[in-house]
Amino acid sequence: MILKPESNDYAKYLAETEVLNFNDLFIKRKMDELFADDQNEIDKVKVAFEFVRDQISHSWDIQSSRITCIASDVLQYQEGICYAKSNLLAALLRAQNIPTGFCYQRLMLFDTPEQGYCIHALNAVYIAKVDRWIRLDARGNKSGINAQFSLEKEQLAFRIDRRSGEVDYSTIYINPHPKTIHVLKQNKNAIDMYRHHLPEYL
Repeated sequence: MILKPESNDYAKYLAETEVLNFNDLFIKRKMDELFADDQNEIDKVKVAFEFVRDQISHSWDIQSSRITCIASDVLQYQEGICYAKSNLLAALLRAQNIPTGFCYQRLMLFDTPEQGYCIHALNAVYIAKVDRWIRLDARGNKSGINAQFSLEKEQLAFRIDRRSGEVDYSTIYINPHPKTIHVLKQNKNAIDMYRHHLPEYL
């Protein structure tokens, strides 16, 4: 897939926002643990990706009702759905001066089209050494899901089934899509939100 940045100004993919609050002290302490001066950008991307993928639980996987959104809250509570986890990964990498944006897929929510669809969030990261954007999916691995960091071959959490109405969107957004932030802020129970209220289209 040819990825299409929303902007060619990489500085826009480094900005701190209310949601991507990487100057929060809690996030700064975690960055001190994750990153070292002798790491290059590829090392930092891999470390941050694997931390969010493996150490931040997906709310549905652990059947938690808690909803997180802001990067510092995702880190503090160690959980969130894909929207929240992508916020944290973007915050960690932007703080390291690595341009990071947001990409989306439209997926079947469960196993069949009749059970509905949802928008799934992942990240795109610009790697200066190879002069290109790569997509990373920190949703969290489990049986049947094996997302990995790779510069050679993209390995995301989900394969798109276009015959079933799934969509791989090519845009790299500067900020989280407003629909993802809205649903996180308007709901009170993550399980109910996941089952019934996730957006189906961008």
